[in-house]
Amino acid sequence: MERYPAIADHGVVGDLQTAALVSSEGVVDWFPAPRFDSPSIFAALLDHERGGHFRFAPEGRGSTCKQLYYPDTAVLVTRFMSPDGVGEVFDCMPPDRTGTPSDRHVLLRGARAVRGTVRFDLECRPRFDYARAAHTCDLHDGTATFRAPGVTAHLQSTFPLHRDGDDARGTVTLRTGQLACAVLTVDAAPDAPAPPPVTPDAVAERFWEVVDFWQRWVRTSHYRGRWPGAVHRSAITLKLLTYAPTGAPVAAATMGLPEQVGGERNWDYRYTWVRDGSLSVRALLDLGFAEEAAQFTRWLGDRLQPAADDRHEPLQIMYRVDGDPDLPEEVLSHLEGYRGSAPVRVGNAATDQLQLDIYGEALYALSEGREIAMRAGYHGWKNLARTLDWLADSWDRPDEGIWETRGGRKEFTFSRMMSWVAFDRGLRLAAAYSRPADTVRWTAARDAILEQVMQRGWDAEQRALVQHYGGAVLDASLLLLPRVGFLAPRTESWLSTLDAIERTLVSDSLVYRYDPLASPDGLRGSEGTFSLCTFLYVDALARAGRLRPARYAFEKMQTYANHVGLFAEEIGPGGEQLGNFPQAFTHLSLIMAATTLDDALDRQRDDEPWRGGPPGRLSP
Repeated sequence: MERYPAIADHGVVGDLQTAALVSSEGVVDWFPAPRFDSPSIFAALLDHERGGHFRFAPEGRGSTCKQLYYPDTAVLVTRFMSPDGVGEVFDCMPPDRTGTPSDRHVLLRGARAVRGTVRFDLECRPRFDYARAAHTCDLHDGTATFRAPGVTAHLQSTFPLHRDGDDARGTVTLRTGQLACAVLTVDAAPDAPAPPPVTPDAVAERFWEVVDFWQRWVRTSHYRGRWPGAVHRSAITLKLLTYAPTGAPVAAATMGLPEQVGGERNWDYRYTWVRDGSLSVRALLDLGFAEEAAQFTRWLGDRLQPAADDRHEPLQIMYRVDGDPDLPEEVLSHLEGYRGSAPVRVGNAATDQLQLDIYGEALYALSEGREIAMRAGYHGWKNLARTLDWLADSWDRPDEGIWETRGGRKEFTFSRMMSWVAFDRGLRLAAAYSRPADTVRWTAARDAILEQVMQRGWDAEQRALVQHYGGAVLDASLLLLPRVGFLAPRTESWLSTLDAIERTLVSDSLVYRYDPLASPDGLRGSEGTFSLCTFLYVDALARAGRLRPARYAFEKMQTYANHVGLFAEEIGPGGEQLGNFPQAFTHLSLIMAATTLDDALDRQRDDEPWRGGPPGRLSP
């Protein structure tokens, strides 16, 4: 196999509690268990030699590889075509249907000869605890059992296996129509019983159960727009990245993948950001997935603390999927990193940052799903009201901002803008549901923020709102401004800001977050264009009535998706995908852009004026 495949050269499978990446060469090179944020079992993507991998593919290098998803599912099919025959491997994980955390997780791998004769090689080399823990391997009755401290993995196959040190190998030759299977069962429970024996028929039955689960779920989507393939693939990806027992989505399935190959911007994204999760609520509701939106709003409401002071904010910016706020960051110095991109970090020190915008996103989520939010009752509302009371005293503090810079706190315009959203939505909820609130204080804070932003955040020379007060740097986060209603999408001040962002941050319709050379962020190196920002740009163009460039930018962005429709965090200078993969923020913003653009194009077609959103929403 290639030493380090491209980041984009993967599909993802999962069971709604964890996920695995499978390269187009049939190699599982990333898989943590039992949760997204657990230590890895396979991590060759972070260190080819030490990380561990699970290969199931034809022998040799003479095959042409193709990869696709079975339609409307998270079942991955990898095809291998050679002069001697055509084979394929399917990968999937039976999804969680219980809603309770599980110690046991199953990866199903099936190989089939489609035409001719194909010989498949299996090579399973687990490396537990980010390749820090030693393991043993026992081979008995055709099952290879790998044991490491706190975890056991059983590899069962329908063909003979043999030991290779403390790893396992096997070979099987298949003729047209024949199927061979390998099942990896990972169990973190002590003294867990061995899984039942596997047969091709049993694995095939489970495969079709997984197909039915995903296709039934996709059929509940309300989306009838122009881009069903991209939108539904994004929806499936968002669900794949959501921890079913709590409804909390992780930012990405991976950790440590670089924003610049060889650089230090390598973060652990396997946690739940209040910001990302909150914005996903609108995307999910737009598609009709109300239960998924409700689950996250309940999780979010549980995070609001009943009291806070200057040292303890009501919300952290991120949590583990079970709500645990403890995410200490450490460097795994024994791993070389993807293509030498060190350091490899686990945990995330940004959790201690002050990012005031999260209160705006949280209130945005609760107001968009307002009926859901009100189910929290009186005590839930009191926690929310106390949070806004705290924010009334705190919104004017410098913070680290949305991009989690490590160059010191500043008076970020986006943080102020989203604080305005928090008060605006809080006031609407209080009025709509006649809830007790200090509306005089909240109104004063809301109005003071608007006045301050337009006075101190406005650069008269550029005729644009800027990243932070006292500076002239532009920031793509402000592309969210018309969606949340801070300014109307066609006012002169917003359109001139949009023009300035286009001149400065847009490159062939791809959008940079900001210029780190002009606004040092405390980190070395550069980064690519940020895919979230590109879709926010499409959304803003559509709301501004610039439908031709909006549609062109959206269609062009689809050409940067990988071969199965997935996006990482960024697009590099050569069009390569960079950063953790797949990234939930990118896929939720694709859904947001698609639904906004669909609505705008429909209204243009019907020769109706477009007012920025479907009737009945709280957002303008």
